[in-house]
Amino acid sequence: MRPPALPKRLRVLRRSALRFLLCWAAAWVLVNTFLLVHKSVFSERCTDRKSRRILDRLCQDYTEETLTGDLCEDLCVAQKLVYKHCLYYDKGKKVIQLDWQGRPVILKSKKDIFSSYQSLGILEEADAQDLPETELLLLVALEVKNVLGLDLSNSTSIPFWSRRKKSPQWKAQVASMWSLLQQEEYVYFSLLQDFSKHVLQVIGTCGHFYAVEYLDSGQAWHPTIFPLKELSRSLFASGKSRVEAINVIALSFLDMVTQFDNDFAHRLHLCDIKPENFAIRKDLTVVAIDMDMAFFEPKMREILDQNCTGDEDCNFFDCFSKCDRRINRCGAQRVNSNLQVICDKIFRHWFLTSIMGSSVSSALLIQIQRAVQRCAEPVDMDVTITGPSLASASQLYSLLQDSQKELQNNGGIFSFFGF
Repeated sequence: MRPPALPKRLRVLRRSALRFLLCWAAAWVLVNTFLLVHKSVFSERCTDRKSRRILDRLCQDYTEETLTGDLCEDLCVAQKLVYKHCLYYDKGKKVIQLDWQGRPVILKSKKDIFSSYQSLGILEEADAQDLPETELLLLVALEVKNVLGLDLSNSTSIPFWSRRKKSPQWKAQVASMWSLLQQEEYVYFSLLQDFSKHVLQVIGTCGHFYAVEYLDSGQAWHPTIFPLKELSRSLFASGKSRVEAINVIALSFLDMVTQFDNDFAHRLHLCDIKPENFAIRKDLTVVAIDMDMAFFEPKMREILDQNCTGDEDCNFFDCFSKCDRRINRCGAQRVNSNLQVICDKIFRHWFLTSIMGSSVSSALLIQIQRAVQRCAEPVDMDVTITGPSLASASQLYSLLQDSQKELQNNGGIFSFFGF
């Protein structure tokens, strides 16, 4: 005899309860797995309390003459450099916003504690202060080569160390410099700031921390990527429209790409290209604000030259190479370019959407869109990046200049609506 069937309502409730239990169990497993894998991330949560503690430790080391720098006095004694808030911690890197006599600045370091950096062994010797200046500069050049894979010629100025009389703080000066030299981004900014307007300006240092100018970074979710509304006053004064501003920024990107490709002894590769790693100044100049993943050609070749079984093994973030399956080795030559990635991740957002509206003639807009599409497409893996990159940059530059002329001839009639 069959058992009596359960009432329909009870069956529905039982199924619902079972689904709830299954969903709860799956969520529990997922959350615990996430917490286990990302435990280190949560321990690096950016907090005001921890940031103040880091700065207190920095000032303590300054008081004990362990470290020094041109901003230490303002930060630790005169209180002219005032803590505002923590911006983020990322893989150990600390980024903190300060106010310097009414001017916002950013304080950065790869590590929070000075003693975490490798010390210069020669400073422990009794006669360290008798070290000739030429030997110290040689050590600096060797460390730059170690960090960037870049040889400094005899004619290259060393911004990290100026000739000065040896003072009682000499050891602290050299130790501080040595901690800064171990941070690739600081070395890039210091080397390039006199040669390029597209990198952040270093304002000063205190021990292992370095201060740079504050600029609002781009955001992938923002309609115009960069917060043009913040610049609207100066743009209104010059009669620029939103579309014209985007046009100027795009031209600045092309200028930056051309400079990084051609104006230094070696091509400078950007391997982490995204809106958040760039900012614009009030004059709409594009600035690379995060260069932790930037590499000159010698270092880039060293990174790409590795074992592989397929092309996907030869992708280092935004820098791609090709796998030679005959020897299972990645080619040391990068096969895509800075421009290709910028076209793909930034220019597409501007020129292949409705953001341009009817601001320029449809014929010219179609030409720009086609040029951006061609530029953004991955190049043939067997073709060197130089030819396509130069051709794309030249064509885009010419088209954007034509667009700029059209916009200017329209007399700046376009509004800032939607900024």
